[in-house]
Amino acid sequence: MEIGIDSFASAMLSHKNGGTLSRVEAMDELLERIERADQSGLHVFGIGEHHKKEFLDSAPAVILAAAASRTQTIKLTSAVTVLSAADPVRVFQEFATLDLIAKGRAEMVVGRGSSIDAFPLFGFSLTDYDQLFVEKLELLLAVRDKESITWSGKFRPALNNQSIYPRPLQEKLPIWLGVGGTPESFIRAGTLGLPLMIAVIGGETHRFRPLVDLYRQAGKEAGFSPDQLMVGLHSFGYVAETTQQAIDEFYPGHAEIITRMGAERGWPPVTRRSFDAQMSLTGAYVIGDPGAVADKIIRHSKALGGISRFTFQMDNAGLTHAQLVKAIELIGSQVIPAIQAQQ
Repeated sequence: MEIGIDSFASAMLSHKNGGTLSRVEAMDELLERIERADQSGLHVFGIGEHHKKEFLDSAPAVILAAAASRTQTIKLTSAVTVLSAADPVRVFQEFATLDLIAKGRAEMVVGRGSSIDAFPLFGFSLTDYDQLFVEKLELLLAVRDKESITWSGKFRPALNNQSIYPRPLQEKLPIWLGVGGTPESFIRAGTLGLPLMIAVIGGETHRFRPLVDLYRQAGKEAGFSPDQLMVGLHSFGYVAETTQQAIDEFYPGHAEIITRMGAERGWPPVTRRSFDAQMSLTGAYVIGDPGAVADKIIRHSKALGGISRFTFQMDNAGLTHAQLVKAIELIGSQVIPAIQAQQ
């Protein structure tokens, strides 16, 4: 199982002396954490995509390219690329270029995105939400699989025997499909034989098992082997020396930022009671000491019939760079070995 981190390049992280970081400081520290993750033996680091003041990840491929020059082995991926509001040809070119810089370590996770800020910014209508994604995913896969293509669709000018460059170092650039909770998305991923990245940011992880079963069944019926139908899981997580320390450090900033985001989306405010429910044995959050975190990741994997990748979402207004670096080091030195010992 691969273990990694996804970041939204928060511009709201805490400074060690209190207050918030400047944007330059926040970006510099993010790149340092990716470098430290590589040195600590983590397998993957992802950068999300948002178009709001509190995040610095509107151009994830640029951040990942900077990280590529400072790392050696860690895979570098988007998490997720909001494909519905992007040009698939340009997205492919950016990540093919990243793959050359990273010498074959680039991947991407594509999805419709959990926030809608990219749609009006780039002139797309939410009434076309699903149609945009279906068409653009088709084009992205076509560009990935063939150097020259002829293609036409509704939302982009046609391509007539057009060659797309550069080509990545990898023969087939890995593309994961990022999903939330709709059966159609899981079936689509299986039918296309794409690896699946599930964002479980609340509730109980085992509730996603019927959807994962739909994915695997759709993939089997489409002729794909089980090893091609990989499942990844992304959840809020954090590691400290003790579980109580992890909770004490993570909760205040988590409650602040999620309550702020929830006000925009109609979610109720975060309470300690709701947080504690997510900390239960079957709850989504993966927060605690290294042993507890490793055990919970293994439980989540078994609940979903086996996962190939787990990524922590640790961005938090209350955590300092030093705390995040320490968590990364604990994941590399203790969590990953503990998981490997149970597999």
